Amino acid sequence: MALPTFAVAQDFNDLAQFEVLSGWRNADGTHVAAVQITLKPGWITYWRAPGEAGIPPQFSFTSTSDITSITPHWPVPDVYDDAGLRSIGYYDGVVFPLTVDATGLSGDIPVSGELTIGVCDEICIPVTFAFDTLLPTIGQSDPLIHAAFANHALTPREANVGNVTCQIDPISDGLRMTASIDVAQKNASEYVVVEPSDPRIWVSQAETTRVGNTLSATVEMVHPSGEPFAFDRSGVRITVLGNDGYAVDLRGCSAG
Repeated sequence: MALPTFAVAQDFNDLAQFEVLSGWRNADGTHVAAVQITLKPGWITYWRAPGEAGIPPQFSFTSTSDITSITPHWPVPDVYDDAGLRSIGYYDGVVFPLTVDATGLSGDIPVSGELTIGVCDEICIPVTFAFDTLLPTIGQSDPLIHAAFANHALTPREANVGNVTCQIDPISDGLRMTASIDVAQKNASEYVVVEPSDPRIWVSQAETTRVGNTLSATVEMVHPSGEPFAFDRSGVRITVLGNDGYAVDLRGCSAG
């Protein structure tokens, strides 16, 4: 594998280091790889939905091979409060696994691109890594990638989730959504993150309540138009986060 190169603003080289983990090729032709970010102790970087004060990771990939897609995977993050603002991310570093759909390709696969992250302590600094690497034909199993995959959110079946409904109400500049999730409480702390299918939509921090086995979360959503809009219930992603690495990943909801 070609050694990855990375470009970081010169003053911040000591805050974050970056490495491509080349991984292995599966029998079905997909390739499993990862990027590893190592931070200065005490610093953090962010999850895909970073909360109110963070910078989400931004991947971009290019390749001379006919790759269908490259999908990042997101280990379960920590939730923390800073001066009343909720942020969601990773202390000291993280490994993001990547699934490369390379079905039908043979030989080493060249991949290049960039990853921009926020690196934060008392201040938050955007840092961009550029890389140019080869994913090997066979490769080898990597315990860091396996551990990152193992740190995943539970499916609805694994978490014994029942009905998930979403009640939608118009507000002056968008919509209010209340999600009701039929799931027993597993953690003393419960946070809910709502991600619409349209990334342009701003979503407020969820206000959560629980009555028995029903966890409810209410958010306000604002479209760039500043008006009420058609909402796709089937495309919404709802994540329940707790402490000690607990998370449940829910896709779509029915009418409330």
